[in-house]
Amino acid sequence: MGTYAREHKWSGFIFGIGLAGFVDEIVFHQFLQWHHFYDQMTKEIGLLSDGILNSMCGFFIIFGLFLLADARRKYQTDWVFWIGRTLMGMGSFQFYDGIINHKVLRMHQIRYVDNVLTYDIIWLVVAVCMIVIGFFMSRKREMMK
Repeated sequence: MGTYAREHKWSGFIFGIGLAGFVDEIVFHQFLQWHHFYDQMTKEIGLLSDGILNSMCGFFIIFGLFLLADARRKYQTDWVFWIGRTLMGMGSFQFYDGIINHKVLRMHQIRYVDNVLTYDIIWLVVAVCMIVIGFFMSRKREMMK
């Protein structure tokens, strides 16, 4: 894999991690209010943890965009490849969140209901779909070399 692919791969992947975190934070934490990033203490600690998550996601997005800007100065961007890597980053964030944060560390659940398994399965299936679709989108570029 050439320099082009390495530089664009990481910019898209890192950007995707931050984007997925922002979407999770905005949709599930703020709009739907299903949970906070850390739900095992007071509501104030939950809100603080959401703020920390939001800050970290902002850092990932900005860092990914800086890497993209640097790569674009050197190479023409293949947007299908880059969006594929972004989807892989988003899916990886969601998969990590679903396995590690939800089940291993028990920081929060997707939603506090009796049938949480249904939510868990959908969460992980969507994550895997994003990774697979992103892989094939970015793989097409790599196979053309």
